[in-house]
This record gives sequence, structure tokens and C-alpha cells, in this order.
Amino acid sequence: MNKEEQVLMGFRDLFNKIVWLNKLKMEKSLKGYKSSEVHCIEYIERNVDSNVTKLAEAFYMTRGAMSKITKKLLKKDIIESYQKQDNKKEIYFRLTKQGKEVYKIHEKLHKEFQERDKAVFEQITEEQFNSMLSFIEKYRRHLDAEIKKTGIDIKSK
Repeated sequence: MNKEEQVLMGFRDLFNKIVWLNKLKMEKSLKGYKSSEVHCIEYIERNVDSNVTKLAEAFYMTRGAMSKITKKLLKKDIIESYQKQDNKKEIYFRLTKQGKEVYKIHEKLHKEFQERDKAVFEQITEEQFNSMLSFIEKYRRHLDAEIKKTGIDIKSK
């Protein structure tokens, strides 16, 4: 296996382990919510004037799929919709009081996970962080270009 394959396999393995380890606690603390719903809640809280289009773009999903998620969250009274005075066409979302509680639980869990993994990150030098971040950005730009080459506008799906 060459180094490129080792890096990609390493990323996949790390990601899968993080997901598996976090999933147990997330499912227990956020019972009744799917991962996609929780991440949608997080996005809405962190981004003003979130709408189906912005959410779909952020999660590389179709607007139809994101619309289903937002409808579930509206039904659960986790988010509410609103319109702006100057734009009655567009529908935006914000968290309800209950939605803010779910968001707080999610944030608390993320802090616990960061604390759990702190020992590893404390050993990383500034130079190593910069090198990793540089690689991630280069790879992200490459993948964006490859996505563009497909001719499929995933943002308008």
C-alpha cells in the first residue's frame, strides 16, 4: 500500500472510529433524533437566515431530501419557519426553545469528545497543525474542482 492509500485509509479509519465512539453517547443523549436532524439543528443555530437551499448545499443533499428533514423538525417543534418583510417568497428557519435545548446537548457532547481527545491534540505542534490544515485545504479545492468537472451542480439539486 502506498502512502496516498495509507493516508486515505487512515482518514476513513479515523472517521469511522470517531463516529462509532461518539454514536453511542449521542444516541443515548439525543434519543429520538437522527444524526442528520441534529446536524441540521446545529447549522440553523450557527447560520442566520438558514433555508432549505442553504442547508442542502451545506450537506451535499438535494433540496427535496433537506425539505423532508426540515418538515420533521417543524413537526417536532424543534425549528420554526419565518419570512422576511421584504421577501415573502423565501422561507427561513430558526430554532425554537426546544431546538435550542437539543443544540445545547449536542454542543455539550462535542465538548466532552474534544476533552476526551485533547491528549492527542496537545502533542501536535503548530507546524504539524499548519501542515495538516494545508493538506486538507488543497484536497478540498481539488475535490471541488472534480465536482465542478462532472457538470452536475450539487448546490442546485
